[in-house]
Amino acid sequence: MTTAKRRISGLLALALSALLLAAPARAIVSSGTPTTLHSDTDGDAEADRQAVSREIERFRSSSISINQAMAIAEARHAGATTADVSFDGASGVPVYRVKTLHNDRIWRHTINAATGELVGGEAALPLAELDLDDRSNLAALGAIKHRLADAVHVAERAASGKAISGGLVRERGRLNFAIVVISGDNLKEVILEPPGARTK
Repeated sequence: MTTAKRRISGLLALALSALLLAAPARAIVSSGTPTTLHSDTDGDAEADRQAVSREIERFRSSSISINQAMAIAEARHAGATTADVSFDGASGVPVYRVKTLHNDRIWRHTINAATGELVGGEAALPLAELDLDDRSNLAALGAIKHRLADAVHVAERAASGKAISGGLVRERGRLNFAIVVISGDNLKEVILEPPGARTK
């Protein structure tokens, strides 16, 4: 997932005080109007808003949830865990793009958002071919007890909506889950810091 898809600019941070007992240690919900989400409009604010609205509408009309898409991708390889997931409704058939970690490889899956079927097979990339930061993040993912699916569940409850994307981000030495949730007509970004995820 690219930085533009992962991060929503111009957001106002709001700390949450109530989380599930088994949830990651800290959650921050940010909300506002995103400037881009699968948009190719080159900075036109109105066109960006329309592109986001179309993406949200396609997401809402999908039969498969983000949790189902992650489960489908993880089931392809016993013991796999999802590192990144995003909804893509911008072209053709709406799909989820899911990256899973299994046996020192990142597996890329495209899941049809209407049927749950795998689209076009899967591709694997050895971890050794990733840059040092990505390898470090993925190593940390394997060391923490919480999974992206846990973070999605907490984020959906915290932001009162449905997750459209999620993945790992590192800020100031901390590895966090960043989940984008559709709540009403707004997009909210929920940042969750899993216990034990702090690194140098």
